[in-house]
Amino acid sequence: MDFTAPLVAAGALFALTATALAAVMVVGSKHSFKKWTSGDNGDTATRGPRDEESVEEEQKTPPGVGEEAQETSEELGGRDQQPHEGLGAKARDSPPPSRVPRSNSSEDAVGAQEAPAPAPRPVGGGMSVVGIDLGFLNCYIAVARSGGIETIANEYSDRCTPACISLGSRTRAIGNAAKSQIVTNVRNTLHGFKKLHGRSFDDPIVQTERIRLPYELQKMPNGSAGVKVRYLEEERPFAIEQVTGMLLAKLKETSENALKKPVADCVISIPSFFTDAERRSVMAAAQVAGLNCLRLMNETTAVALAYGIYKQDLPPLDEKPRNVVFIDMGHSAYQVSVCAFNKGKLKVLATTFDPYLGGRNFDEALVDYFCDEFKTKYKINVKENSRALLRLYQECEKLKKLMSANASDLPLNIECFMNDLDVSSKMNRVEPPLKAVMEQANLQREDVSSIEIVGGATRIPAVKEQITKFFLKDISTTLNADEAVARGCALQCAILSPAFKVREFSITDTVPYSITLRWKTSFEDGTGECEVFCKNHPAPFSKVITFHKKEPFELEAFYTNLHEVPYPDARIGNFTIQNVFPQSDGDSSKVKVKVRINIHGIFSVASASVIEKQNIEGDHSDASMETETSFKDESKDDVDKMQVDQEDGHQKCHENSKALLPSHK
Repeated sequence: MDFTAPLVAAGALFALTATALAAVMVVGSKHSFKKWTSGDNGDTATRGPRDEESVEEEQKTPPGVGEEAQETSEELGGRDQQPHEGLGAKARDSPPPSRVPRSNSSEDAVGAQEAPAPAPRPVGGGMSVVGIDLGFLNCYIAVARSGGIETIANEYSDRCTPACISLGSRTRAIGNAAKSQIVTNVRNTLHGFKKLHGRSFDDPIVQTERIRLPYELQKMPNGSAGVKVRYLEEERPFAIEQVTGMLLAKLKETSENALKKPVADCVISIPSFFTDAERRSVMAAAQVAGLNCLRLMNETTAVALAYGIYKQDLPPLDEKPRNVVFIDMGHSAYQVSVCAFNKGKLKVLATTFDPYLGGRNFDEALVDYFCDEFKTKYKINVKENSRALLRLYQECEKLKKLMSANASDLPLNIECFMNDLDVSSKMNRVEPPLKAVMEQANLQREDVSSIEIVGGATRIPAVKEQITKFFLKDISTTLNADEAVARGCALQCAILSPAFKVREFSITDTVPYSITLRWKTSFEDGTGECEVFCKNHPAPFSKVITFHKKEPFELEAFYTNLHEVPYPDARIGNFTIQNVFPQSDGDSSKVKVKVRINIHGIFSVASASVIEKQNIEGDHSDASMETETSFKDESKDDVDKMQVDQEDGHQKCHENSKALLPSHK
C-alpha cells in the first residue's frame, strides 16, 4: 500500500520522498500448506509496555460484502422462500464489472484476495454460480440459473450427496456409491473426516475421532493427520486436503453436469467455529479440486442470507433492526447466531457454538443403549466387531429419524447382525449456547423477532422443546433444514459474480475468536501485546498498527483466550517485518503494519511500510516531513481508507492518532 499523508508545519514548505521499504514475510504461518495472504478486518485492544515500540492504530472498516456493487435486474423476492425470484439475468450488453463488488476497503473485495491463485476461467461456457454446503455427513449443491437459486440432484436423482469416499483395488467411488460400501469395504471407505482439517495427528480431537473411525489414520510428514488406505493394490497415505479435494471434485462434476458448462467459481460453507488453520486447510482442498473459492462462508451466515434477501418487509436503515436467531444443529456440531436485519443489510451480532454436540450424539446414545441391551439379551459384544457396529449405527440413525416423527414405541430389527444372530428391540420416548449468544449480542428474549432452525438434528422433538422453552416463543421452520446453507452460499456466489445482477445486500460477519499480536520490546526479555480483533468483531476488516522500531522485528499472532477455542494450539503464525532501519538522525522509524481478517475469516499481516522524516534542502526549519513508502503498490483510494469508522461510523482513527488504546464495545 503506497500513500502519503502531508503534515503542515508553520513557515516551512516540505517535499515528499520515498526512501525506505518494509516488506512482510510470513516466516512460519502454522498449519498452512502454501503461502497465503488475506483480506480485511480489525479491532482495537490492549497494549504492551510503553516504550519506543508504542503502537498507533488506524482502522479500516469495510462496508460489507457486495455493498455497493450489484443492482437489481429482476426484482428480488416477493414472498419469502420463492426460489426463483432472487437473481437477474446474465449481463450481456455491458462489459462485466470487476470480479468482486467494489467497497471502500480493497481487502474486502473477494476478487482481489491474495489467497490462492484463481482457477482458470472456463472458456466458452459462461460463468458459473455454485454454492456448496460441505457437511460432516452429507453435502448439498445449489446453483443460480433461470433467474433463481436451485438445489441440484446428483446422478442418483438425490439432492443429498453423502460425504463419503470408497477406494478399491481398481476403482474409486464417491458419494452415494461409496456409502453403499461402508459395511462391505470397511477399512477403505472414508467418512467423517471433516473434523480432521488443519489438525495435527497428536491433536486430542483427532485422537478422539480416531476411536470412532473404522479406517486407519496416519501421521503425515508435516505432522498433520492423514488417512491410510489400500488403493490400486498398494497401501497409500492421503492428506485430509486430498480426501476433501476428491469429494469437492465430485461435487464440481455434479454441478457441471447440471449446468452443462465448466464450473470454477464457488462459495463453500464451513462451521463458524473453524480456526485459521482449519480454514486454510479447506482452501487448500478447494485448490486440489480445481475450484476457485470466492468465499469460505460461515454456515449460520449463509442461512441468514438465504432468509433475509427474500424478505420484503425489513425495516429501513434508519429504523431499529429486526433481530433473528438462527439455530443450526447438524450431524456433528451445534451453532447459534443472532443477526440484525434492515432493508438490504445483514449484520451478524454474535455467534456461539458447541462443536461437540450434534445428531451423531443422539446416534451414539442409541448405539450405547442397544449395545448394553444386546450384551445382556444375546450375550454378544457389538463393539468388538467394527462391521456390526457400523450396521448398528446405520439402523440407529434410521430409528432416530423415525423417533422425530413418531411418539409411539418403534421397533429395531437387524438380520444376521453378529454371529448369525437376528436381533430386535424397542425404543420409546440446548441451552448454554443460546444463553451465551444472547448475552454477547446484548439482547433480551423480547428483542428477538423470530427463531429459525435448520440442520437435520433440529427435527428431534427434544431439541425443539429445549429451544422453545428457552425463548418462550414458537420456533419457525420456514427454511429448508437441509438445503438452506447451500442456497445461501449460492446467493453469496451470485453477489460476487459479475454474471448476475442481484439485489443490493450488505453482509457483515463476525470474528469467532479474539486475536492478539505479540512482539519483543527494547526492555530485557520484555514483550508487548495488542489485542487487534476482539470476539464478535465485524468481518472482513483491516487495521493499521504503527510501531516505532530501529531494526527488523517479528510479530506473533495467537488466539487470546485458548479456552474458548476448540483447538489445542493458540498460535496462528509468526510474521517478520524486514528492512527496518533507524532514521538519519538516529531516531526510531515509524513502521505501519496492516493486519487483516479477510473474507474467508483468515488472519494475515498484509503489508508494512516505513515513514521517514525529511527536510527540504535549504530549509532551516526544525519541522520535518513524514513520508511513507511501502513494498506494495495500491490505488489512491487507499489514502482515504486510513480514516475509517468503527461501529457504524461513530469513532474515527487518523494517521496521526495516539498510541493504541483499549477499545470497549
